[in-house]
Amino acid sequence: MAIDYGRKRVGIAVTDPGQMIATALTALPEHQVFTFLRIYMKSEQIEKFVVGKPVNLQNEATDATEGADKFALKLQKEFKEIAVERLDERFTSVLAQRAIMASGVKKKDRKNKYLTDEVSAVILLQSYLERRDFLKK
Repeated sequence: MAIDYGRKRVGIAVTDPGQMIATALTALPEHQVFTFLRIYMKSEQIEKFVVGKPVNLQNEATDATEGADKFALKLQKEFKEIAVERLDERFTSVLAQRAIMASGVKKKDRKNKYLTDEVSAVILLQSYLERRDFLKK
């Protein structure tokens, strides 16, 4: 499961059982994430959380890094049995917006920030899967 954390909204993506394809699950207000995860985990198994790590082009912390770091720590404390891995999330929002535009989504719907957060989580998870597979070779 990948989580694109934001102070207002959080995008969540999951992968298929074969861990080949990332798919959008949901995006929701930040304050609802842990309740959602507890309910979701009653019926689904999560092997690992991949949480975006916001950094700038110089690989330095941004104004969003502290919040994402605190979120990742809280996630690890809340779900001790599940590993939390951090992954550079540079350009995920830009790539998400481009993907949404290229998919033919109507202009009105492209303004939906929840959709952007969902797609950002998908990009984060797909990047993780591809990186993991590359490192196995």
